[in-house]
Amino acid sequence: MSKFSKKRGKATPAISTASLPDIIFMLLFFFMVVTTMRDAELKVQVSTPYATELTKLEEKSLVNYLYVGRPTPQYQSIYGTKPRLQLGDKFADVSEIPLFLERHKVKVPESRRAQITSSLRVDGTVTMGIVQDIKTQLRKAGQLKVNYSAKKRPTNLQ
Repeated sequence: MSKFSKKRGKATPAISTASLPDIIFMLLFFFMVVTTMRDAELKVQVSTPYATELTKLEEKSLVNYLYVGRPTPQYQSIYGTKPRLQLGDKFADVSEIPLFLERHKVKVPESRRAQITSSLRVDGTVTMGIVQDIKTQLRKAGQLKVNYSAKKRPTNLQ
């Protein structure tokens, strides 16, 4: 007789799925925290010009964006094809800039308000008249840190 006998009919135990919901919820929570939603839907066509000397903005929460360009085709029947200013999600007049800046300033802690930057995303074909009006309103509102958005110039265009 042998000391060891073969165990027949015994299968390996099933894998426990008790911790699977915990893993799923951890992944869901992670992606909810990390994902950022787009602040504004672009209603104007903006093709920023090329530049060579670029600096990346560090803190996006301290930046408010002002878009200037021709309305997209779906809005051209309402607003025409003349360049327009977009603040946040809506078309705006230049006179509405101080209120827009104040709404953004309220969301930022008081100690960081001096670091707020206004970034102008202006289409390359827009004339400087509307940009000059915007800069004048920014100056009157006390917003002196202004940035022009641009794309890095490809090496073959230099």
